[in-house]
Amino acid sequence: MHRHGATHFDERPAAVELTKGRRRAVLAVVCLALALVMGMAVSLSVALPDLARDVGATQAQLQWIVNAYAVVLAGLLLPAGALGDRHGRKEVLLVGLVVFGIASAAAVFADSPGALIALRTVSGVGAAMIMPMTLSIVTSVFPPEERGGAVGVWAGVAGAGTFVSLLVSGALLEFFSWPSIFALSVVLATLALIGTAAVVPTSRDPEHASLDPAGAVLSVAGISGVVFAIIEGPALGWTGWWVVAGFVVGVAALVAFVLWELRSKRPMLDPRLFLVRPFSAGTLSITISHVAIFGLFFVALQYMQQILGYSPLVSGLAVLPMVAAFALSPAAAHLSERVGPAPVIAGGLALGAAGLGVLATLGTDSSYWHVLAGFVLAGAGMALSAAPATNAIVASLPRGKQGVASAVNDLSRELGGVLGIAVLGSVLNAGYRSGLADAARGVPGEALARAQESLASALGVAGQLGGEEGERLADAAREAFVGGLSASLLAGAIVLVISAVSVLLLVVPVRDRRALLERHDPQRLLKAGALRAKAQRQRLTRTILENEVNSK
Repeated sequence: MHRHGATHFDERPAAVELTKGRRRAVLAVVCLALALVMGMAVSLSVALPDLARDVGATQAQLQWIVNAYAVVLAGLLLPAGALGDRHGRKEVLLVGLVVFGIASAAAVFADSPGALIALRTVSGVGAAMIMPMTLSIVTSVFPPEERGGAVGVWAGVAGAGTFVSLLVSGALLEFFSWPSIFALSVVLATLALIGTAAVVPTSRDPEHASLDPAGAVLSVAGISGVVFAIIEGPALGWTGWWVVAGFVVGVAALVAFVLWELRSKRPMLDPRLFLVRPFSAGTLSITISHVAIFGLFFVALQYMQQILGYSPLVSGLAVLPMVAAFALSPAAAHLSERVGPAPVIAGGLALGAAGLGVLATLGTDSSYWHVLAGFVLAGAGMALSAAPATNAIVASLPRGKQGVASAVNDLSRELGGVLGIAVLGSVLNAGYRSGLADAARGVPGEALARAQESLASALGVAGQLGGEEGERLADAAREAFVGGLSASLLAGAIVLVISAVSVLLLVVPVRDRRALLERHDPQRLLKAGALRAKAQRQRLTRTILENEVNSK
């Protein structure tokens, strides 16, 4: 990036000079680290019934066991990206792998929901130091002619890593208990640590790195407050004092974060960057697609194990076709170069909505073919939108902001995952609690209260009651769970459709949409939209450069 004068937003960081074989080795190592981080975000989803039984976790505690990791990861991604730009991406990646490995090793011996939540929080700190480094290392190592393909591989691993981790976790649970998932994470973190030290070169951009402790605190407080309120709402009541306080604190902190960043001379994340429509569209797409996919994992894996009776391994195998669907990610990147990112991203989101719509019609006795149809559609949709959206974010920022671009991309993924588990999980929980209360009126109050904690608790209470009363409670709990599942997936499908339309509205200017309606000429529309977006990027680049020069 030129220090004096304007530049274009599509400028890329100069690649570190490495041989082709070394670049491939670097890509393999950072993809292993990425898969480790993404896998740990969802790998416990297949162990939720076991966790509910073994450590006595309620439905809300299960959400926190999964989400404590993701909340901290999402809140620290931006400062971690700036930290890597300033002190070295390789060095920050190494420290992150050490922290992640130590926390995972301690989690092997955890025996309570509180201990697991605390250790998952520490793991999230390490993951925040790992994830943004992986993409920024890729963009600094690969030359422009190879960068698109490398980013496509990165996006494919980011998506497929979650599915593969579910399969591996299911296989582990077939022979061992849930601590084995953490033990495997220790092994993989060690391998990634050795590989990073051996083949990844050091790269940094200290002139453009901006550490912002106040912004980091506000972002974590804002995300945590909102997620706390969403998760605890079904159990504590949406008008309960703690829930209302969580919403108020969370929203206030997020507003303060935006105001703070706007006033800062060198913000961690300049909110004005979202005026660039491709950047906003890519961020929105990744966030919402991960709301759907992480929420789907959280609710669907419980459904397959506790309603259909699948084992953890079979549940992992059941989602395997979605891994194949994510092989579309590299092809989607090339397709977006030919027809433009907007139709590919919007089409992927719409296809994902169709998949969730199919899954929303599941019943207590549905076949796997019903499940498979929804999974394949959802996986293909997410794969189509992932790579073009990632490229839109990376391409929208200049060379000096690649660390922030990587962090925003990762933040979108993790924030989407946090909200997906919180929102879809809470819709499921609220539907389950309400449906069970209506269907099990004759059950003693104390037994009903315990049954409402989770489906696993309800089935345990039903076993203790025995006889006709126990059978009636078990049937009512299963029906209530399926009702909550349908409501949560339908909510996810609606959000995906709204987001698909929003992506088109963001990328394509209003007057060009009007021209499309009048002339029915999609190619004219795409060309005009691209020209307008280019002009807007150039204007915003000049503004940012002027601000940076003035601040110095």
